[in-house]
Parts: sequence; C-alpha cells; structure tokens
Amino acid sequence: MSYILNFDTATKNCSVSVSQDGEVIAFEELNSEGYSHGEKLHVFIENVLKEVGINFSDLSAVAVGKGPGSYTGLRIGVSAAKGICFAKDLPLISIETLDILANSNPIEEGMVVAMLDARRLEVFSAIYNHELVKIRKTEAEIIDANSFSEYLSKGKVYFVGDGAEKCKEIIQHENAVFVNGKFPSANEMASLSYTKLKNKEFEDVAYFEPYYLKDFVGIKPKPRK
Repeated sequence: MSYILNFDTATKNCSVSVSQDGEVIAFEELNSEGYSHGEKLHVFIENVLKEVGINFSDLSAVAVGKGPGSYTGLRIGVSAAKGICFAKDLPLISIETLDILANSNPIEEGMVVAMLDARRLEVFSAIYNHELVKIRKTEAEIIDANSFSEYLSKGKVYFVGDGAEKCKEIIQHENAVFVNGKFPSANEMASLSYTKLKNKEFEDVAYFEPYYLKDFVGIKPKPRK
C-alpha cells in the first residue's frame, strides 16, 4: 500500500491530495485570484493527512507540480515539497504542470493542447494524443491564426487551460474545441505520481528546481512622486 502526497501551486489553483495506489482518497483545493498559496498550502496538507488518518511517516513519496507556471507559485510548491522530503527522508516526485492539466480532460479521439497563460499573446503549451501521451514537447509560444494548424487539419483539437481563453478569438477552426474552467489540479496527479513511484523516477532533493521554461521578467516599480 503506497500513500503519496500530491500538490500543485503553479497557477491560481492551489490543490492538495493524498492518493493510495494511484487513486485519490482525500482532496482539497482553492482557485483564487489572490494567489494565497503561501497561506493555504500547509493548511490543506494538514487537512488531507488528517482526513485519511495518516502522518508524514506513512507516506511513500511527495509529488509536486514542477512547472511551467507562476514563478511565485512554483517556488512555494517546490520549496514545500523539498522541505517535507528533506525533513522526513521521503522521495521527491515531480510532474510537469501541463501533463497534470492534460489529464483533466480525457478524450476518446483527437488531440489535447494543454496551455497556460504566459502574458500577452504567449502561452506555455504541450500537445497530447487521445491516450494523453505527449506528442509535442512543452514550448513557450506566441499565438496567431495559424497556430496548431498542423494538428487542426487532422481532426478535433481540445484546447484546455487558462491559456485557451486568449486563443478563442485568434484560432478559428471548425476542429478547435475550447474547454473552459480547467486548471492543473492535484486531483489528476494520482496516477501520474504512482507510475513514477513504481518506476523510481525521483528527483535529487538538494538540487531540484522548478521548471520555469523562460526567464523571470520583473515589473519595475513606479517612481515615487
């Protein structure tokens, strides 16, 4: 019997789950524009462990969404995961955020484009087949009218995630399907983290860093008058 603590903080969705042998048995999340992950994450972790009736010592591993996504959100999640793993001597599992997002939208045919908003007309995106196997690596790209035309010409393409919202007016193709309200969630991490546990795909706790994909661009403060 394997318990895994899963959590993702890469977007405005802060979510935590406990899974047992690849199935979610406790789950808590908050989708907030306020990005209160620093306040909520550890409370959610405490709540789901209490709900299941286990302690950190009962866990087989900790799994975290590694990015891409919000810089601050990723730092919070990865720092928490590394801290728990170091303190409790647990294996650390990382799962790409877009893999988590793609698993929120199972399909029988066609393809899934998981995408996160990355400012202006840019998105982080990855493409998956109907079995949710990644067929194009994660990229940061600027969206235009011809984006993903190679895939749209072959059949239905489901655009999933908050990045899909900005594409609605730009990508107008009969095979484009825009799925609303989907965010990366720990509810979809269970099977992914369990597979990595069985395959012993662990990160080096000391050196693991979030997958930012692109350099941080800060906003200069306005000069004081």
